[in-house]
Amino acid sequence: MAEERPPTALPLRARLAFSCGHFLNDLCASLWFTYLLLYVHGVLGYSSRRAGALLLLGQLADGVCTPLLGYEADRAGPGCARCGRRKSWHLTGTLCVLLSFPFIFSPCLGCTETTPQWAGLIYYSPFIVIFQFGWAATQISHLSLIPELVATDHEKVELTAFREGQVEALGFPLPWALTSGCSCPQNLALIVVGVGAVFSLLFHLGTQEKSRPLPRPPGPDEQTPLLSEDRKRPAQPLLLWKHWLLEPAFYQVAMLYMVTRLIVNLSQTYIAMYLTNSLLLPKKFIATIPLVMYISGFLSSFLMKPVNKWMGRNLTYFVGLLIILAFASWVMLAERIGVEVYAAAVLLGVGSATILVTSLSMTADLIGSNTHSGAFVYGAMSFTDKVANGLAVMVIQNLHPCPTQLCCHGCVEFYHWVMVAVTGGVAVAAILSLCCIMIWPIRIMANLHLNGDVELAQHWVWPVE
Repeated sequence: MAEERPPTALPLRARLAFSCGHFLNDLCASLWFTYLLLYVHGVLGYSSRRAGALLLLGQLADGVCTPLLGYEADRAGPGCARCGRRKSWHLTGTLCVLLSFPFIFSPCLGCTETTPQWAGLIYYSPFIVIFQFGWAATQISHLSLIPELVATDHEKVELTAFREGQVEALGFPLPWALTSGCSCPQNLALIVVGVGAVFSLLFHLGTQEKSRPLPRPPGPDEQTPLLSEDRKRPAQPLLLWKHWLLEPAFYQVAMLYMVTRLIVNLSQTYIAMYLTNSLLLPKKFIATIPLVMYISGFLSSFLMKPVNKWMGRNLTYFVGLLIILAFASWVMLAERIGVEVYAAAVLLGVGSATILVTSLSMTADLIGSNTHSGAFVYGAMSFTDKVANGLAVMVIQNLHPCPTQLCCHGCVEFYHWVMVAVTGGVAVAAILSLCCIMIWPIRIMANLHLNGDVELAQHWVWPVE
């Protein structure tokens, strides 16, 4: 029997409080993707391969942790009596991030100019692993709350837009600190964790997790009705983590989410390199361009709910890809970009926000009322994106034409074509993935097993949307 759903829409105060729960993660991710390579490569003086190795380590650690944490979050008991099982994992992850992240952007304790780079890699590795574990725990627990807090598809889009728009609206301290002279990476990391801790506290104070018992399979002496009482729709099956692995729709959405994150994260990772090494723009653009991307993404997030309602998920996602392709075409064809780079940043910000919010909404639609295994689904989706991003960065870093220097003649064209590839090239792959979903619509084909998954009771097929 299907789980009970919230009878009324989530109040505005609760939605705002929920959106605060990922603010710390988003600020840390901005610093991680946008400035890690610049810091390790330019400030610490590590080679491009070793800088890429540190980022790859973080992505692999995050990728391994996310499905395992999703599984544990789904099967865990009630957790803290006041927090709930999702919020308990969120609190654990937040503490790990707060304690480890500042050390990543701090000089190696005890290291000197003669300390070999491999020793520095060993020093930073534990902090990176702890940070990524905490980041994954916070992300998965926060995402898995969406299907539990709201019921309708449009409410899921709205809550996702609130979640993504929060950091874009309030994330200006990070780029603004750079433009205001805060050049010390350690101080910047401390600012990030300090501000993020306040927003995490607001999340825990203002978000009430529903206390629902985990559904269980029927016992050997119990009978399961094959049809619902109104006989208009089959009964809801109990989807456990292993059942999701047999669902074709699970892999369709995972592929779409992976290419979406590749576009968003890789463009964020290499935009600073593109601005300084290819366009040869002043340092202030490293801060102002991400700020323009954040603001444009935040403003466009207000349109996500009505646009999704009017156009549908697939067409909204396709429009976002067209905007990304417009940015990639501009970068590829323009021989020289000056102040008009701000207009290009608007395209990238709007397109990235559109496809990210829509892909997350598709994932929430896939989960539906199967919130008892929602954390595993989000964890598996995140696994594909983290591993793909880490491997992509490592490949790009190994193709670097001047691995021991930050700036050289070859870097001018190199980062130009990196930006074209990570936006336009991956967008083409996203279009192919979207075509697959349009040709074979996302449907859940669930097998409900009785008596310890031995006896097959019924086979269901119904569309997600």
